[in-house]
Amino acid sequence: MCTAATYKTKDFYFGRTLDYEFSYGDEIVVTPRNYVFDFRHSGKLESHYAIVGMAHVAGDYPLYYDAINEKGLGMAGLNFVGNAAYAGAEDDQAENAACQDGVCGIGKTKVAQFEFIPWILSICATVAEAREKLNRILLVDTPFSSQFPIAQLHWIIADKNECIVVESMADGMHIYDNPVGVLTNNPPFPYQMAALNNYRGLSPKQPKSTFAPGLELDAYSRGMGAMGLPGDLSSQSRFVRVAFTKLNSRSADSEQASISQFFHILGSVDQQRGCCEVAEGKYEITIYTSCCNCDKGIYYYTTYDNSQITAVDMHRENLDEKSLVRYPVITEGKICWQN
Repeated sequence: MCTAATYKTKDFYFGRTLDYEFSYGDEIVVTPRNYVFDFRHSGKLESHYAIVGMAHVAGDYPLYYDAINEKGLGMAGLNFVGNAAYAGAEDDQAENAACQDGVCGIGKTKVAQFEFIPWILSICATVAEAREKLNRILLVDTPFSSQFPIAQLHWIIADKNECIVVESMADGMHIYDNPVGVLTNNPPFPYQMAALNNYRGLSPKQPKSTFAPGLELDAYSRGMGAMGLPGDLSSQSRFVRVAFTKLNSRSADSEQASISQFFHILGSVDQQRGCCEVAEGKYEITIYTSCCNCDKGIYYYTTYDNSQITAVDMHRENLDEKSLVRYPVITEGKICWQN
């Protein structure tokens, strides 16, 4: 399972954890402005915003898990198994009219689920622009290839001013304002937000004795803030925990302080090998955690065995090139000896 979050100090930050039992072979990938996207239903896009993010590259195509573009817009896809549903790519009835040149009879463009992140980030500079485009697209079930099944996902899209969640379900596409800037997995986003009401009494301060009138109960330790915050690894509990952690976080505005705090925010839902069994002998772990400075175009990350923060700055590349720039993920950590 996964968790995504936003954070704002002097700059705007966006990132996620990817929790799974194995890796598909991830890379940090910079897609320059003149890389040609050949979208399955809407044709070629030869010039667009540059993008950096974590992706699996297949056939020279970046299958992004999360990414930002040069304008400061971020987007990530998270598992939404059992609830995600896409229109049939060949089902004209879904639009009540036949489609020509990728545009359906009522003005909607078909976008394959696997190309949703690059489609949005290549042409949208803000959430407002993305929201406008979303009203004119139809997410469809076109697979990338026979080797890659259709992923059941929902998405968080954010810039420094606002954040939304996109869920494509059997009853259509839903677009929700996201006031907490956090997303996990199931249940659908409105239920995630509603569950926060169960924790409206949470506070970072030392708890007061309100158990019953006349019964004095001692605070037997200092540091008892956030009493009652859920600690399990379920997606609902992770949503509550990261929302509380993020919204109560305090840090300086410097880059080092900001990214350090961001990794601590998402570190509150790290998955350790052995704690979340998904099949006999198979355990979800936090394969990587990302933190993107959306204002500067820098992609920071850590991995399960490497807590050293590694960075790729998209602006150190020639963004007017046509070919992908790929960096292998550094998965092995090093110990710094001081004696």
